[in-house]
Amino acid sequence: MSENMDRIIEKKRWTRKRIITLAAVGALAVFIIFVVANSWGSSKLNVDAERMIIGTVKRANFREYIPVTGVVQPLTTIYLDLLEGGRVEEILAEDGAMMTHGQPILRLSNTDLELSLVNQETNVYNLLMQMQIAQNNARQNTIMQMNQTVDAESQLIDAERRYEADKKLYASGIVSTEDYNESENRYLYLKEKRRLSQEVMKQDSIASAQQMEQIRQSYRGAQNALELMRRKVADLTVRAPIDGQLTALDAEIGQRKNNGERIGQIDVLSGFKVRVDVDEHYISRIYAGLEGQYKLGDSIYTLIIKKVYTQVSSGRFAVDMVFAGRAPENIRRGQTLQIRIALSDETEALLIPRGGFYQQTGGNWIFKLTHDGNKAYRNNIRIGRQNPDFYEVLDGLQEGDKVVVNSYENYGDVQELIIK
Repeated sequence: MSENMDRIIEKKRWTRKRIITLAAVGALAVFIIFVVANSWGSSKLNVDAERMIIGTVKRANFREYIPVTGVVQPLTTIYLDLLEGGRVEEILAEDGAMMTHGQPILRLSNTDLELSLVNQETNVYNLLMQMQIAQNNARQNTIMQMNQTVDAESQLIDAERRYEADKKLYASGIVSTEDYNESENRYLYLKEKRRLSQEVMKQDSIASAQQMEQIRQSYRGAQNALELMRRKVADLTVRAPIDGQLTALDAEIGQRKNNGERIGQIDVLSGFKVRVDVDEHYISRIYAGLEGQYKLGDSIYTLIIKKVYTQVSSGRFAVDMVFAGRAPENIRRGQTLQIRIALSDETEALLIPRGGFYQQTGGNWIFKLTHDGNKAYRNNIRIGRQNPDFYEVLDGLQEGDKVVVNSYENYGDVQELIIK
């Protein structure tokens, strides 16, 4: 019995705990090897073919263009800005009505302006009366001066006749020296008096003419001011400046409107333009004369950029485009059009369809399929121009190659795709 108790019991080498530990270590080693292999070598990824988008490299005509959205507007718009402010008394046309040139739209009242007109009319009337009085005074003064001149002339004639007679008689000794001298002095006096009378009449005539001219100038100035005031009062009735459609009318009875305030616009419907917003990224490449295309059903319409507004707002700038040739039928103001603006001429190029791969690769590489289509490998490429449909391939691919163009977001850094 003692022999049995002294026998050494051997321990088991492969315990359950030890087996589990070794298995965990082995799994960890396999995982590490897998990770290292992926980081060092050509990692692979199985991909479902139904979740891939395959594009074919082709050679075709290519044009660089950008898609933009435009809004149809009248070719010409005349804004209605008030020349005179006032209170809206009467609205004579409805918004959207077709107007003819000169047709009244609304009527304002302005008491101060109307009172100024009355005062100016009174001023013109007073100047007119002043001018008439001055003309009458000048006429009477002229008549008086002429009468005085005639009297002086008549007296001079008598004095000259007597002087000539006394001169002869004095030479004969019949008339005394005193009488001769008296006759001579009277003749010379009346002769000077006539000269002075003529000079006075001449100066009065010049002064009267100057006075009348000043009054006439004042009267003409007052008349011009009156005409201007009448036009200002007439502007209280707002009229259509051109034939067209009245739109955006902003006025209510009793509303106070200020001088220069915009109350609406007249749209000339003889033609249309399209106002387009463009991303500021293209501002250096957009200029007048560029063409764009608008597709409606089976028809394609060409538009041309006529004006570029270089002011940038919220990252965009505006351009005006007009239809080259005929415009679509039944086009309406405010209608939205999808337009493609061409940034280059049409040339032949090697193309691949646009796709999400560009966001991950920057256009520097792409997955290219093998000939059997079962695998795809990374392939370096160089991309040039682009439009919303295609990328232009400058290097790295040939016509007929098939490439994966969908997003590579879930592919990680794999080098090879196994297509299932």
